[in-house]
Amino acid sequence: MKYAKAYKFQFNLALFFAVVISITASIRPFLTKTAIDEHIMLKDYDGLVLIVTLMFLVIAVEVLIQYGYIYMANWLGQKIIKDIRNSLYKHMLSFRMQYYDKNPIGTLVTRVVSDIETISEIFGQGLLMIISDVMKMLVVLIIMFYVNWQLALIVITVLPILAYGTRIFQKNIKSAFQDVRNQVSRLNSFVQEHITGMKIVQLFAREDQEFEKFKEINRQHRKAHVRSVWYYSIFFPFAELLSSIALGLVVWYGGIKTVTTQDVTLGELIAYINLIQLLFRPLRQLADKFNILQMGMVSAERVFAIFDTALHISKDGDYCSKEMKGHIVFDKVSFEYDKDHPILKDISFSVKPGQMIAIVGATGAGKSTIINILNRFYEYSSGSVSIDGVKIEDYSLKCLRQHVAVVLQDVFLFSDSIINNITLMNNISRERIIKAAKEIEIHDFIDSLPNKYDYNVRERGAMLSVGQRQLLSFLRAYVSDPSILVLDEATSSVDTYSEILIQKATEKITQNRTSIVIAHRLSTIRKAEKIIVIDKGRIVEIGTHKELFEKNGFYKKLYEHQFHKDLEN
Repeated sequence: MKYAKAYKFQFNLALFFAVVISITASIRPFLTKTAIDEHIMLKDYDGLVLIVTLMFLVIAVEVLIQYGYIYMANWLGQKIIKDIRNSLYKHMLSFRMQYYDKNPIGTLVTRVVSDIETISEIFGQGLLMIISDVMKMLVVLIIMFYVNWQLALIVITVLPILAYGTRIFQKNIKSAFQDVRNQVSRLNSFVQEHITGMKIVQLFAREDQEFEKFKEINRQHRKAHVRSVWYYSIFFPFAELLSSIALGLVVWYGGIKTVTTQDVTLGELIAYINLIQLLFRPLRQLADKFNILQMGMVSAERVFAIFDTALHISKDGDYCSKEMKGHIVFDKVSFEYDKDHPILKDISFSVKPGQMIAIVGATGAGKSTIINILNRFYEYSSGSVSIDGVKIEDYSLKCLRQHVAVVLQDVFLFSDSIINNITLMNNISRERIIKAAKEIEIHDFIDSLPNKYDYNVRERGAMLSVGQRQLLSFLRAYVSDPSILVLDEATSSVDTYSEILIQKATEKITQNRTSIVIAHRLSTIRKAEKIIVIDKGRIVEIGTHKELFEKNGFYKKLYEHQFHKDLEN
């Protein structure tokens, strides 16, 4: 409702339409009763024409108001979910990577797309329709008592039974709808993950096994929907039966009174037949509307649970320097994903401005975590990290990341043109990009592609090789002209030609800027001014290649084991 405040006029207009609909729909049976008793039975032709004309006018008004209500209620719903979706996506942009590590992509897609879409029905088919239906029932009951209180009492005797049945239906269908939403989320997560990993599924011939898993999840999805259908199949015949019983009692009692005592007129009897339909139809639909409202509330609970998530990156810092020298200091930094599994333990080192250091260590030693902390993808638990004497949390997040460029081992490209993947929609001219591509010697590769710099690489860069994607990531980092470059130099899975280009690009973009390189190659280690050796989250050795090799310690063993192929070559 907070989001509805921005559209207060439209909300009140839709509410006004809902009230008018309840009145115009209820007044038609009364006009029918008047037409029969006061004009048809008395053979009053002029009066009949007048009352019929009035009925047509009421119907015309009802049609126009129905149009206005349906349009306005759904317009309101779409406006509100647009605002909620914008707010939610903006909120999710501020989350730490830790949040995305723990939550399946498919589940988050469900929250942002289908769950928010369900919220729109709160306004289109839920809240306002409930108000309209309740108003309609009240008006109908008033008219019933006004027309004939005896017949009204007969109808009311059936209502408690229907109200009790409606309550039972409402509780059960809510549980069923929650199960449906859970199964939709589970199905989305499975499909998202397995389409993304289809290459692995096919590579290991897992098609049959994964299809069986999908069939089971799909079966549970169908089962959840069938359960909700089952409750509907019981409730609506039950409500229809009670409506028919009420109608039968009115026709029986009213018919006797009409024939014998004349206490009930023919017009009243016919009006009651219509009024019973107008009373029971909203009551029957009210349960459905409540369930639509509940579905919207269930979805809203899921969506607002994300809003309530506190795993966002603190943006308290407001410091920003136009020119960053790149003096980096890690002082007794520790980090853990959870308390029982520490990743970094008292890490301390410094990088001078313009210096290139290499970080080496076995897989899982904590090398990539250092990169993630420097960019504030993760928040360290103790110690401090500073750049140019200022703690990284004191920098504005945008400013920090503008000065630090990262080339990751796993390159991500969007389904867009090469030039848009390089600029990421920043104000960087095509001429500057082409010049930068020539400087790191990858212009010829891009120029050979269809549409050149406007070539669409498709989702995750599927139209390019691993080496080509890596080259584009170097260009992306280079054109941003960072003060600090963090490089996960992964060339183990690229072809020889791409590897040569990557080495040349590495030499070019690391010149005259502070560089931290997770080294995978012998050539990078030898060029580094300082080598940091990490093992099990701790720094075990620091020094130059020559100094560490002469120590005959951990570095030498790692060097001989990890880089023996380079030595042989």
